[in-house]
Amino acid sequence: MKLYPFSPGLFRALVLSLFVALPVVALPAHAQESRVLDEIVAVVGDQIILRSDVDGFVAGLLRQNQDMPYSKDLWNDALNQMINEKVLTIHAKRDTTIQVTDAQVEQSLEQRIQQMTAQLGSQQRLEELYGKSIIEIKADLREEFRDQMLAEQMRSRKLRQVKITPSEVKEWFSRFPTDSLPMFPEVVRLSHIVRFPDVSDEAREEAREIITAIRDSIVVGGASFEEMARLFSDDPGSAANGGRYESMSLKEVVPEFAAVASRAPVGQISQVFETQFGLHILRLNKRLGDVIDYNHILIAFDESKSDPKEAIAFLTAVRDSILTQEIPFELMARRHSQEKASAMRGGRVLDPQSGERDLVLAALGPDWRTTLSALEVGEISEPAPVELLNGRRAYHIVKLERHTPPHRVDIDTDYELIQQYALREKQNRVLGEWYERLRKEVYVDIRGEASTDPMARN
Repeated sequence: MKLYPFSPGLFRALVLSLFVALPVVALPAHAQESRVLDEIVAVVGDQIILRSDVDGFVAGLLRQNQDMPYSKDLWNDALNQMINEKVLTIHAKRDTTIQVTDAQVEQSLEQRIQQMTAQLGSQQRLEELYGKSIIEIKADLREEFRDQMLAEQMRSRKLRQVKITPSEVKEWFSRFPTDSLPMFPEVVRLSHIVRFPDVSDEAREEAREIITAIRDSIVVGGASFEEMARLFSDDPGSAANGGRYESMSLKEVVPEFAAVASRAPVGQISQVFETQFGLHILRLNKRLGDVIDYNHILIAFDESKSDPKEAIAFLTAVRDSILTQEIPFELMARRHSQEKASAMRGGRVLDPQSGERDLVLAALGPDWRTTLSALEVGEISEPAPVELLNGRRAYHIVKLERHTPPHRVDIDTDYELIQQYALREKQNRVLGEWYERLRKEVYVDIRGEASTDPMARN
């Protein structure tokens, strides 16, 4: 059986992604009951796989890998992966040591509904796409999520057993001719401690005047909350949608916002309140447990009127403590950095797309490159300005932990990365052999045109 080099959890992610895009071919089987189904292409245990299911899965693969051409082999490989997933679910249900609680299913399902809502723009659009209410969509997906989580647990358990030795890594790398090895760009690993400049009294008062006038226009003047959000809100994630967020967990918003949203009366406009992003008003539309549906308007503080002196002085003192008292950088980041995501990691900066620590230097912003240009590995910068991923301006001190110049891939300098690729290939091979053994213990019947293709039967 041919295995494409996908990460172990990619199958589940791709299948779930089909629930949103390409609705004509990519909806799950239960959402196609009113359609004429072309044929059953496989039966696994007592479950069926439809040709339209496989077509939808392939569409998802092609959408996420735009350089990948369509082929019959790709279609058959998709069918095999779907069969393997169902086989794995059947075995996981037989294994009494593998458990998935109702709470775990609900949490995963709620997260996915929120992602789908964000991708489509609104809960209403999601309901229109399915032709069902959110409650009905969840009911349809609940058992599928349970099955996928059971299968994922069983697969993860198997993968944890797969190890790779240094000799296996070297043997794997030796298969590639030296002149065909790729060039790596210049990369760095770094950590930082972030502080935001103090908001000046002038900037705070200016923002308060604006948002108070907006609130008065809504409460007294009868203006539409949605229209005022579209015209004036500084929140790029919701302004175009009238300031609305649906199915948002209180855990996903900053504490100051959660404190107001958790006690605000439904349908009323809140008083003005402050968070790290600026001044807000909100209207709570619905609250179910810790999940809220609301509209809000944000007026951000004018950063050009912020005073950086205290932030710079604070970072200077932190840097001095690290250097003179030998306090670990990671500890000071957890205690004092105001960028919560990196602070929880001891200040480590990760690629937002891949989650990797190795960052391509050329892809970093000009502020980052300017600061790093003066550092040697192990050094900590003086306080410097930076623009964060969310667009906010701040000040930080940066520790350069590793600097790798551009070079051709080499087993000595790039062992960790080569080890990851070698391990991934070994995992795919072990999984393929394991799936073949598991399939022998489950009823699998491949039908239709797929049944005549040797690729689909392996």
